[in-house]
Amino acid sequence: MTTKNYSAYIQAIANDDALPLEKEAVDLWLRDLDNGFRWILRPIMQLLFAVLLHIVWFIKRLPLPQFSAHEFLQKTICWFCRHFVSPEANLLILRHFATESNILNFLAENTGHENRVNLYPKQINDMLRDTFVNHDQELFDCFINLGSSKDTVESASNGQYQWQSWQSIDMNEFQLERKATQVIDFETAHALFMCLFCFLLKKDEYRDAINGFNLDQSIAIRIGHIINDNSLAELAYNKYPQYLVGPWNLGQRFLMHGFFTEYLYAKLETVRKQQLGKETQSVKAVDETI
Repeated sequence: MTTKNYSAYIQAIANDDALPLEKEAVDLWLRDLDNGFRWILRPIMQLLFAVLLHIVWFIKRLPLPQFSAHEFLQKTICWFCRHFVSPEANLLILRHFATESNILNFLAENTGHENRVNLYPKQINDMLRDTFVNHDQELFDCFINLGSSKDTVESASNGQYQWQSWQSIDMNEFQLERKATQVIDFETAHALFMCLFCFLLKKDEYRDAINGFNLDQSIAIRIGHIINDNSLAELAYNKYPQYLVGPWNLGQRFLMHGFFTEYLYAKLETVRKQQLGKETQSVKAVDETI
């Protein structure tokens, strides 16, 4: 991706590799930032829908009968993504399912637990099955089953990590039908979605979903114990899961959750490739000895 037409700051972050982040994710995000509609629509949409979100949040918490419509929610989001959300934003959404699934599977495999996540959509319609609701529930189920953060299997303690459920992200596997109407950037799309989520989920389902981001810190600490890297906790913007929050500042917390999973995925993918390289060298050395 050429950055010569970007501002000096955008060129700087395009070339900064201090934080673990795959080049494909960086390129998608920079193209999303360059979306002209983002700078026109996003401020207006975020203001209007933030107000509406708080109104819906208040109404849902009144002592009224609770209802949810998961299937309608999924169909509406997928229809909107197919027709109006930019290809870059759609690809970032699809990547997020894969990054978080890989992280949770690595965590489970290397702490001796059977819990596995299989949410790896390759196209928008797959999200009708690999649902946003299931995405949150898989996270909670993983933590319910993990047990103590100090538990690691012996192979992890020796630096030989388990990767059986890991699926590296190949951008060529994603399938998108591009349309002229797909102009809405990632953050504006989320501003539109968040009110729909609040309205079509039960109050506790939505409260749990928006607080699930705060488990990022716990995930980083747990994986840090496994790979012996305590610096991973610094990658988490959302922290302190015992402190339940409401929808205030939801857009930024959601976005930073997405960055966090991309950071952690890239870090673990580097560790996986390094381990694979060492194993390959060992096999070659044995063969040469024989």
